[in-house]
Amino acid sequence: MKIQKNISIWMDHENAQFIDLNAKDKSHFITSKFTSETKEEALNRSESIMYNKRQQMQEAYYKEIANEILKYDHVLLFGPTNAKTELHNYMSKDLHFKDIKIDVETADKMTDNEKDAFVRDHFEKQLS
Repeated sequence: MKIQKNISIWMDHENAQFIDLNAKDKSHFITSKFTSETKEEALNRSESIMYNKRQQMQEAYYKEIANEILKYDHVLLFGPTNAKTELHNYMSKDLHFKDIKIDVETADKMTDNEKDAFVRDHFEKQLS
């Protein structure tokens, strides 16, 4: 029987923290390129340029996260903003993700220990 590879991602619109409790380096980050400096620079030109820039950079951010997710069988997306739902919607349009189980849960800001406990509880519930 194949061992299931699980990953959890605590995310907002700026950072995605990948949490794999079974890995030696149990956490790494992907950061959106749409920073406050980028936003201010685009806004100085025009609001529509800022909106388009945000859309492009957000899609690149989601694509980078999605490419990492392809390595796993079961994914938990959690965090305080709707970024997790936006990513889920982005992936649901792509058939590459049809065999990956993706759970989406709302969570407040958490310490690293709270995130680890949340992830552990989530995957333990899946086993029982």
